Amino acid sequence: MITGTHAILYSDHAEEVRAFFRDVLKHPSVDAGHGWLIFSLPPAELGIHPQEKGSHSELYLICDDVKATVTDLEKRGVRFSRPITEAGFGLTTSITLPGGAELGLYQPKHPLAPPWPAAKMNRTRAATASRVKKKARRKRGR
Repeated sequence: MITGTHAILYSDHAEEVRAFFRDVLKHPSVDAGHGWLIFSLPPAELGIHPQEKGSHSELYLICDDVKATVTDLEKRGVRFSRPITEAGFGLTTSITLPGGAELGLYQPKHPLAPPWPAAKMNRTRAATASRVKKKARRKRGR
């Protein structure tokens, strides 16, 4: 039975990237031995996207409010490699990790795949319900 996901970031600046996750993003971790940190991550979901040729993988962290998150992280010294951009599925940007690698950050507009913490699911459902109600009111007003 599959019980979770283990993602790996390869870097020639591994110590600095570990410090970034520990000290800046404040992700909890365990020492797997000899200082090898394994970080806890928030709940995850996996999207499978079509591509005309070839394959590749991307890693994004999800947030509730990308503008507020970027502002908070910039105060902690985080650099971003691109501005916040509107994509069909949400608002995206990229964090510049030590060594120059990029880590995606986005605020989704799509429903989140379960299991997701109840508070997040409720906010997402409430936002969706609010949009549906507004749309219905506009239709009635025509």
